[in-house]
Amino acid sequence: MSELLYKDEVFKLIGFCMEIHRELGKGHDEVIYKDALVVELQRAKIPFARELKYEVRYKGVILPHHYQADFVVWNKILFEAKAVETLTEAYVKQVLNYLAASKLELGLLVNFGADSLEWKRVVLSRSKPQPLPKDFRL
Repeated sequence: MSELLYKDEVFKLIGFCMEIHRELGKGHDEVIYKDALVVELQRAKIPFARELKYEVRYKGVILPHHYQADFVVWNKILFEAKAVETLTEAYVKQVLNYLAASKLELGLLVNFGADSLEWKRVVLSRSKPQPLPKDFRL
């Protein structure tokens, strides 16, 4: 099995999230957890950007609406925070769309709204398509 992408960085981020969840508990608005994450990232001197906007193109045209990622940390991990009862596939798809627009490979989806902290690594594979076998027929 291959090594996890940005394993140490994700471990550190999840540690911050566990601390935030332990300290604040569940029930706050999403923005409160994001503000707490800013405190943790600043104290650790970790580079990040908050609420980055990403354009969406369609047939060469930039659409009027855009995606807005909660955070990009270390300029390589997209971080999306939620404060909901449970994470659903719709949230995973949201992160995949953000990854596609941002050209990043790894997203971290974190839910502060459950009894215990929930999180998922979301990877958008950018591997090149494999050539068809020589005996492949259409």
